[in-house]
This record gives sequence, structure tokens and C-alpha cells, in this order.
Amino acid sequence: MSGEMNRGKLITFEGIDGCGKTTQLRLLAEELTAQGFSVVATREPGGTELGLKIRSALLDGGKGSVEPLAELLLYAADRAHHVRRVVEPALATGQIVLSDRFYDATTVYQGYARGFELSLVNQLNELATGGLKPDLTLLFDLDVETGLSRTHKRGAESVQPDRLDREPLAFHQQVRAAYLDLARQNPQRFRIIPAAGTIETTYALTRREIAQAFSNALLNA
Repeated sequence: MSGEMNRGKLITFEGIDGCGKTTQLRLLAEELTAQGFSVVATREPGGTELGLKIRSALLDGGKGSVEPLAELLLYAADRAHHVRRVVEPALATGQIVLSDRFYDATTVYQGYARGFELSLVNQLNELATGGLKPDLTLLFDLDVETGLSRTHKRGAESVQPDRLDREPLAFHQQVRAAYLDLARQNPQRFRIIPAAGTIETTYALTRREIAQAFSNALLNA
């Protein structure tokens, strides 16, 4: 079925920590694969062997363990490698790429929340991606308190919150506001999906947006 597409599609999943995007990506990958599509499910950082090392350096340390500028450049380095080794080759062979975060995350976390000039962040994003843009970005919107509650629950289940999870409440509120601002600025690319409901409810909304965005070529609404 994927052979009917000359070039693949890139769908990115974004949102605050605890929004459930990773679970939604997994469910979509499973359904698309069951329908006969060739799917690459990946993430940033960590979608390559090098990316796993960068992810560990960025997220496993304690608060303040990575200088903000180093953090920005490490995300760009991960993305440059990821795009050229995973994303572009998959798209070139007609596969559907589902990425858990992409350059919007850098714009939001390092630009808006860390305070780097957006012009600098945009230049780094452009350099890292070679101008590649997602065909669709799904923004899973959730209030910050619920998101943090979910991440803390993960911690209680032996999945320790990462370095960004441990940022103060105001940081996460800024991240959410920035994501919503980006979505308003890019209405053709973004779809905002309320993520406060059950996994099943959120997935029903997710697949509806996918179906509508691609005129039922991927999923039927």
C-alpha cells in the first residue's frame, strides 16, 4: 500500500511532558502497520545510536547539569543526524515517519522557555533539518498540572522523570503556552488534540485528524 505514495509522509507528535503523545504514536503506528503501510516510529532525541547517547546526556542528568547553550546545540546535532540517517531515507522510499518530537520542541523549550532568540533557534532548526518540514504536526494539549501528575506517576512506576520533567511549574506553563502559540501561527500544519481524556478517547480524536488531514488516504474517519 505504501508503494502508492511517491514520497512518504512525516507526522510529528508534540506536547508538554505527560501529554500522552508517545502512547498515541505507538497506537497509530500499530494501526497503520496493520493496514499495510510501511511505518518508521522514531523520536528526538534518541532516534539513532548517536541520538541515544545525546538523549542520555541531555535528559538523564540532574537539574542544571547541561548548560543551556550546550543543550540547544546538542538537540540540533541530534536532529541533523536523525534527519539524514533515519527520516529522509525513509521518506525517500515512501514510508510514513512518525516522530515523537521534532524541531517545534526546540523552538518551544529552548526558544520560548529557555529564552534563546527565536531567530537563532530557527536558523539552527533550518540547518539541522535541511529545510524539511512535517506534513502534519499533532499537538496533544493538556493542562500542566495533569501532565506533571502523570510524569510523577510514571516515576512511581520506576520510570524516572527526566531532567526537563523536573523543571518548575512556570517553565512547563510557558512551554504549553508556546506550543499553542505555534499552533495558532501554523494552522495548516498543526492539529490541536485535547489530551485530558482516556487513551481511547484521545486516540479517536487522533485518527480523525489523521484521516481528515490526508483525505482518508491513511485512515478512514
